[in-house]
Amino acid sequence: MSDDKSWAPPQADDSRPATDEQPSALPPLPPPPPVAPAPAAAPQYGQYAPPPAPGQPQYGQYAPPAAPQYGQYAPPQPQDGQYAPPPAPQYGQYPPPQYGQHAPPPSAPSGQQLPYYAQQGFAQQPGANAWAPPPKPGLIPLRPLGFGTLLGAPFQVLRRNPRPTFGSGLIVQLVVLVVTVLFVGLAVAFTVARATSLDPDAAGADAIGAGNIALLILSGVLSAAISLFGSALLQAVLVIEVASATLGEKRKLGALWKAAFRRILPLTAWFALVAVAVVVVIAIAVLLVVAVGSSGSAGVGIAILLGVLFAFGLTALAVWLGTKLALVPCAIVLEHLGVGAAMKRSWRLTARSFWKTFGVLALVYGILSVASQILQTPFSFLAGAAVGLLDPNNSGTGVGALIALYLVFFAFTIVIGAVSAVIQAATVAVVYLDLRMRKEGLDIELARFVEARQAGLETVADPYLPRNAG
Repeated sequence: MSDDKSWAPPQADDSRPATDEQPSALPPLPPPPPVAPAPAAAPQYGQYAPPPAPGQPQYGQYAPPAAPQYGQYAPPQPQDGQYAPPPAPQYGQYPPPQYGQHAPPPSAPSGQQLPYYAQQGFAQQPGANAWAPPPKPGLIPLRPLGFGTLLGAPFQVLRRNPRPTFGSGLIVQLVVLVVTVLFVGLAVAFTVARATSLDPDAAGADAIGAGNIALLILSGVLSAAISLFGSALLQAVLVIEVASATLGEKRKLGALWKAAFRRILPLTAWFALVAVAVVVVIAIAVLLVVAVGSSGSAGVGIAILLGVLFAFGLTALAVWLGTKLALVPCAIVLEHLGVGAAMKRSWRLTARSFWKTFGVLALVYGILSVASQILQTPFSFLAGAAVGLLDPNNSGTGVGALIALYLVFFAFTIVIGAVSAVIQAATVAVVYLDLRMRKEGLDIELARFVEARQAGLETVADPYLPRNAG
């Protein structure tokens, strides 16, 4: 207090003496509790979310497995020599296929293109994971063929490339017919005129008769040789056409004939060998039957029975050998083999496939025979009726019309024969390709060839050649 008895705050009066006493210290206050950070606001539309904290799984990844709790077993670890479980798929990858499911469609690295067979082996729809059949770049699919495809493909050959195929068959039929008529017809006319004008008692009549017979035989042999050459040429053309059509190629008539002539000599030799074997076997059978029949009255019945047995036996032998050696022309043309090697090749390919090969060839031949008979029978009936209407009294007034009618019927027969020859030759080639795809994996070689051709490679090996051939 002041002297005048009024109150003053402490130390307001400087005259008050200082003392050493300090006020009593208060206990320290506890530290403030930590303040939790405010939660981050959710990103607005158009903004990026903040990156996840380290250790947290990214989008599309599985969270790492948690440590086993007390009382739980830890996951087993793979031992030495065991396979580790596959890692979890990353975002944008396909999970591993389960048992019984198809694998995802293949994908090529950036800047590269998938192979042809890989593109065709899966469905092309986005996101599809279904299996698709093997590629079919041309006539037939590149896989072992079913029975329906074996029957239908030869008919498609004629429709797919009609000018070279039907044109080749028609040219061969016409040439063989014209040559046969010229050689045989002129030879027969010459010998008949020579024989009628010759006096039987004249000197040298026997030699002239023998010369006439030799001339007829020679004309028949020449016409048969031309026929064999034409059959070999047509078979080679159709084999090359089927092989090219399988790869998606279309060759013109000139290109087919040029390629066929390269293998025409061994193929003609094969057809000639078949013809000679048939003639020799039939001649031996006929001579045996005639020899038995000429032995006496009792030998006639034996000869007839022997002839029937020969007929059935030779037919069965011809069917068996014809089926086993049916693929010889294809081996000669496509594999560049000789006659002997081609016979062995055909024998191996038809092993354990005899009945299927025989069934396809016989069924196609039966279909063509029935179809040709159905088409020719009404025409021949109408031609016979027209003969009676044009010249009922056989006076010769309708000779020109009859000749024209028979020429039309003759041309119709040639067309049917050309179509039948083309389809039969194509059937043999299709059966050959099917057997090679089944037994040798030719379909894989053909797919590689198509892939290389699409890639623009110029030097590609012929896929039809044997693998050990150059």
